Formats: sequence, C-alpha cells, structure tokens
Amino acid sequence: MIKKSEPSETAPNIDLPTPPEGATFRPTRRALLSGTAALAVTGTAVHAQLRGSPGAPNAVEFPNSRVLPTPTPQFSGTIMPTAKDSVAAWPPAVAAPEGAPNVLLILTDDVGFGAPSTFGGLIPTPALDKIAAAGLRYTAFHTTALCSPTRAAMLTGRNHHSAGTGNISEMSSGFPGYNSIIPPEKATVAQTLRLNGYSTAWFGKNHNIPAWEANPVGPFGNWPVGMGFDYFFGFVGGDTSQWQPGNLFRNTTPIHPYVGRKDWNLGTAMADDAISHIRTLAAVTPNRPWFIHYAPGGTHAPHQPPKDWIETFKGKFDAGWETLARQIFDNQKTLGVIPANAQLPPWPDFLKRWDSLTIDEKRLFTRQVEVYAAYLAYTDHEIGRVIQAVEDLGQFDNTLIIYISGDNGSSAEGSMNGTPNEVAYFNLQSFTVEQQLPLIEAWGSDRTYNHMAVPWTFAFNTPYRWTKQVASHFGGTRNGMAISWPKRIADKGGIRMQFHHVIDIVPTLLEAIGIPPPTMVNGIAQAPVEGTSVVYTWDKPNADAPSHRKTQYFEIFGNRAIYHDGWVACTTPIATPWNPGAPVPDDAINGYNWELYNLAQDPTELNDLARQEPERLRVMQELWLVEATRYQVLPVNNSVITGMITPRPGPAAGRKQFIYTAPVFGIQANSAPNILNRSYRISAEIEVPQGGANGMLITQGGRFAGWGLYLREGKPVFTMNLLGMERPKWEAAVALSPGRHTLVFDWQMDANGAPFSRGGSGTLSVDGQEVARRSLPRTLPFTFAWDETLDVGLDTGTPVDDSDYQVPFNFTGKLNRIIVDLGESSVTPEALRDFQSQAQKRG
Repeated sequence: MIKKSEPSETAPNIDLPTPPEGATFRPTRRALLSGTAALAVTGTAVHAQLRGSPGAPNAVEFPNSRVLPTPTPQFSGTIMPTAKDSVAAWPPAVAAPEGAPNVLLILTDDVGFGAPSTFGGLIPTPALDKIAAAGLRYTAFHTTALCSPTRAAMLTGRNHHSAGTGNISEMSSGFPGYNSIIPPEKATVAQTLRLNGYSTAWFGKNHNIPAWEANPVGPFGNWPVGMGFDYFFGFVGGDTSQWQPGNLFRNTTPIHPYVGRKDWNLGTAMADDAISHIRTLAAVTPNRPWFIHYAPGGTHAPHQPPKDWIETFKGKFDAGWETLARQIFDNQKTLGVIPANAQLPPWPDFLKRWDSLTIDEKRLFTRQVEVYAAYLAYTDHEIGRVIQAVEDLGQFDNTLIIYISGDNGSSAEGSMNGTPNEVAYFNLQSFTVEQQLPLIEAWGSDRTYNHMAVPWTFAFNTPYRWTKQVASHFGGTRNGMAISWPKRIADKGGIRMQFHHVIDIVPTLLEAIGIPPPTMVNGIAQAPVEGTSVVYTWDKPNADAPSHRKTQYFEIFGNRAIYHDGWVACTTPIATPWNPGAPVPDDAINGYNWELYNLAQDPTELNDLARQEPERLRVMQELWLVEATRYQVLPVNNSVITGMITPRPGPAAGRKQFIYTAPVFGIQANSAPNILNRSYRISAEIEVPQGGANGMLITQGGRFAGWGLYLREGKPVFTMNLLGMERPKWEAAVALSPGRHTLVFDWQMDANGAPFSRGGSGTLSVDGQEVARRSLPRTLPFTFAWDETLDVGLDTGTPVDDSDYQVPFNFTGKLNRIIVDLGESSVTPEALRDFQSQAQKRG
C-alpha cells in the first residue's frame, strides 16, 4: 500500500535559497514536512490560511508567505494502486486573505495641485470629490516631478532611481538608476498581489516599458503582462492622441478601434473597457478580489476632450491667470487643504501679466485653458463612471480606492504661448500667437496636438512654485491624493497633512490587505521596499500624528531637493522646463545654488533661509548626497539634449540597414530606422498590377510630424512633414505603368552645419531615373510624432498629409522589398560637445 506522507518531527536536509543581505530565514514547518524550500522571515506570521475542506475542489489558501510563488503543497489524499481505492485531493487554490478588499489605484497625468475642485481648484472633479468625501484627502503627498519615474516608484514601492527610472524611458541611459529597466529584484505590487490570489489589470498609460522593447514582437517581460498584470488595455509611451491613438494595445497586440468611428475618444473607450472587465470579474470570479491600475492620459497633452465638454467652460477663465491663482488660493484656505499660515507666492516676473495682453492673446489663451479644464473634467467624469460601476456591483464599501491627482505638477511643456503641436516642443520649436489664431476653433480636436501656455500651468500649481520637471520645488512634486475604503476608513471627509511620497503606496496596500512584503519573487531575492505605509493616518485619533516619513530626496534633470523632518533644501532651477535647450551648468553637482525652507513656518517655500542657516544647509546637502548614493541617483545628468540622442539597446542598435518584405505596423521609434541628422536611402521594390496601384509603402509619424513614401493617383510621392508647418514633397509627374518598379528616395545631408536639423538635398527616382529633386535648409532635430509608429504597406494613426490620403491607405500593389540604408549621424560626441559649448556661451 502506498500512503500519503506522514508528519515527521525529523526535518530533512534542505538547501535553502541564499537570503537577501541582512535578512534571517528559517524553514516553515509546512515546508519541512513537504520537502519544499518555503521560507519565512523570523519573527513574522508564517501560518497559511486554509478555507474550505482540505482537498476539496473549492478549497483555497492564503499562503501568507514571503516567498512567491509558493511551492505546491503536500498531497493530502491517498494513493493506492487503483483509483477506486484511492482518495483524490485537489491542491488549494491560492487566495487573498479572507475579506481582502478590491483595490482601484487611479493616477491621472500632469494635474497640478490646485487644478481639481477637491483641492481648491475651479475645475469640477466630482469623482475625486466623492472619494475624498467617503474617505481622506492627503495634502502633503509627493510625486517625482515626471511621468515614468513616478509610475515606477508607485508600482514598486522603491524610489524611482532605485527602480531604474531616473528619467522617462525615451531618455534612458546606460546607468543603473537611469536605464528604464525595473529590475526583477524590485517586483511590482501587481506581481505580489497576483501571486497572493488577486486578479490584476492595467488600463491606460504605460510609460515604463524600455523604449526599445515597445514594439509588437517584444520581448514582453517588461510589459504589464510581464510585470504582474493579467490584462492590459492602454497606450505605450508618454502620451497619445485621444482621437487616433497610434500606440494603443490590448495586452501586447496593437489595436486601432477608432477606425471608422468619428466620435470615438480614448477616455470613454478606456472607461468602457474597464467597466466591462470589472463586471466580468464580478460575474465569473465574485469571490476573488481584484487590483486595477487605472491611468488615463488626461491631462497630459494633447488636451482632447469631446467638444460638448469644451463648451461648458466657455468664459470661465476670462479674468486671467493671476485671478485664477488668487481664487484657487482662497478656496484652498476655505477648504483647509493648505496650512493656515500658507502664503500665495507673488506672480513670477518672467510671466506676462494678464492685463498686458492683446485681445488676440487673451482670445487664444482663454481657449487653451477652456479646453484644458474640459479635459480634466471629462477625465474625472470617466473615472467616475468606473467608480460607479464598482458601486453598482455592491463592491464600493470593500474597495480600497486611491485616487492620485497627477503623476507630477502641471506641465509647462506648452511654451509661453501654448502650442497646437506638442511635437514642436520636443524639437525645440515654438509657435507665435499669430500662427495659432486660425486654429482656435479646432483646439482640442484631432487637428491639434495641443498644450496650454505656461502661465496657466503656474496658476494650476497654486499655491506652490514651479512646474512639472522641476523636482526641487513643490510645484513639480506635490499632488493631491484621496483614499476611501468605507469598510475600514471611518473618518469620512478627513484631511491629512503628513508628508508622504508615491513610494508609500505599495507598503500601504500590503499592510491594508494583510500581505507581507515578499523577500523572494520568482526565485529572485527582493530588495527591501523603500516606502512607508500611510495606514497609521487612517484613524481619526491619528489625524495629526507626526509623519512616519522623515526623509525623502528628489531629482529630475539635475533639479533636486531633500526633505528631512520638516525642512527642505533645494536647488534653484536654471534651465526652465519650457526651454529644454537652455544652457545648464557643466558641473551638475556643484553648479547650482541652493535654497533652504522651514516648512512649518513657510509651507509654500517663500522665505529662503540658506544664508541664515548655512550649517543646516550643508548638512542637508550632505544628506541629499547620502540618499543619492544609496538609491542610484548618481551620476546626475542635467542635459536634456544628451538624453534625447543617447544611443540605446534594442533591434535598431548599431544597424545601418533595415529590410521589410511584408506589410508590418506598430513599430515604435526605438525599434525603427532613425533618419534624423544623417544621410539615408529608402528603396522600394514593388509590382504594379493592371489598372495601377495606390497606397503607402513606408511611413513614420503622421499629421503632426513624420514622413512617408507612397503612391497617390499612381504617382510616387515622398512627403516630409515638418511639424505641420511645412510639408515638402518630391513627386513624380506620371503614374507608374503596370509591372515591376524600383523607387528610391535618396537624402544627402549637407557636409557642414549644426549637428541637429542640418539641411540637405533629396532625390526621388523611378527605375534609376530621377523624377524629382529638392533641397531643404533644415529638417527636424530630435523626433517625429512618438504616438505614431513605423508602418510598412499601410498607415495607422494619422496621415502625414491629409490632403493626399486617409488611413489606412493600404498598398494595392505587391510589395516585394523595402530597404532603408542609413548613413553616419552628424551628432557625434565631438559635435555635441561643441554644440553644448556654444550654448553655454550664448547663455
């Protein structure tokens, strides 16, 4: 007879995995009895929680283990030679702790502290209001000042450099704190929750995939589905068109659901998908809690709400930006979301006064802010629909909702006049008011990729100074947060002013649910979580308890700060976010002046005490350096331009030739040939059927910047879209005859000139015969439209020229081969050094 194993008090020899440095492990009794290597940290609860009868099909078990995934439990039935004499037993399914809440983690984008009504703003945000009324408002919560870093920190519970994300993924570099690779030693909270019985999903923006892996063929280990999420519906990268998102994915498959749907908008489509997913979970697995990360594109540029939302804000901001800031400040005092002794900073000298503007300027700028306000209100409304769906299912009381209003402060990336095309900002170009006036009625539609003027940004960050990208000041890093969980949080409508940071979200979730932080995930020892739970603030008697977070560093683009015990030391910004090409100190560590503030006496950082307290400042500076060393902040790089052109790994790294033999689409820029700042040749070998052919051969980008080689009315055309300002074309005079043809566009960059945007001469030829030639004094320096992809044989997203064709513009002939050959880049290390040196002299 073969029996199940009997318990034994004699433990077998087990080779335990090497523990993380500083941790002490002991094998659990269950591990010893089953011959597995489960581990538990000494001094913590290690007992699994079994619900249901052992071996029954409905048995579930919360493993309560710090080692994930947990080993297969010992078979609890009986095995005899025949099935009729044996007793079957199912291993228990992994389940979350009994009564564990659902978790809805909401993160909006580029929303300043003073924008939403919940924190004193004039833009109604009823969904955020609802969460605050049902729970708590946190008024001293902080982000990192930039998109990717905040998101990596929030999902891992580690500081953003510690999680490999000291910058946005498109500006990553080959240092551990900046390579945009979240290391497996710092698993996401989704991985922890999924291995503890949660269903997991991510909706919306993902700005944490290494740029060279953001393509339809992977690898996918750093995508949401490889980072602990069962399901992903959203866009990859910093932003996207809300009308025609070219970088939208379901799991890892690019999708284009807007095609043929005139009024389709991503904000509504995303909420619809999330609601459907939540309802499916409730129907299929009602006893399994879920974790959903909901991250809409709002209110990052482009600001693109439906038109009826825009009309509701007409005339609401006619009094101007200084008045807006004052109104927000007064509201904040009334609501109690800023300290009673807070002062409104004076309007900066480098920003225009509203009364000094012309009628045309006021007309343009009010339209920009009306569209922005509509976008925030619309984004909050769609979030409210998701929350309402949870409530309709009867799950609101036991759902922990964390609603963070912005991944950083309001954005100043729109330039002083705003812009109808954000791609221009990343190419160091701006638009005049006169250039923008004809687009007022189209503002927010799919004809603009729009952003508002910088002074509105400052107003929406009230009462704090500076903006997104500026990690040294609270205008870049302080964001409102609301938390509700009616089953647990009783102090409804409470306000909490403890100093906390986005890395505190993970430990808060784990403590609230009752899951220990893992020390091992998928066989890899985990680095300690660096955040501090905020659960201690939930009960009303602790409303004014001292903050458990004593120290926190900040750094983005060389702007940096250190918080410690109520004091902040910070650098004075030199290059402003709306001028990324401005000169910066060659010495990124010692080339900055520092400021010092006592937050208890001066919560809005107006009274600089650096000269009065030099010794305290020195100690704080040293503390920043200690934290920077500990969390991989070094080496500090304050050059935005360097980040834009840094070579990165991936399928395009080092390649000079790209060959395409079939239609493909969805290839992101870092996996595609880069034709900027170099000579290049594009060759297309095609066959034209009887009756002729039309359609796209190869394209990158779209309506707001890009290029394309295609047949229109049978004629070969190469179009270069320079930010929508110019669309130079090379076009054959006659249509191609049926049969085989070779088309070549040959661009020869000028031998001399600046390293960026250098002009040159282009030639279009058919079967070896030149059919068009044209020279250009300049091209684009840094990027095409990043939300659109390289496509071959068709065009997704938007056209490079709407007057020539509309997507998908499939090629109707036969595509045999397309070859892209790249010449040497003009952006050499020597040329870059010279360029930066000249910039320093100009500065």
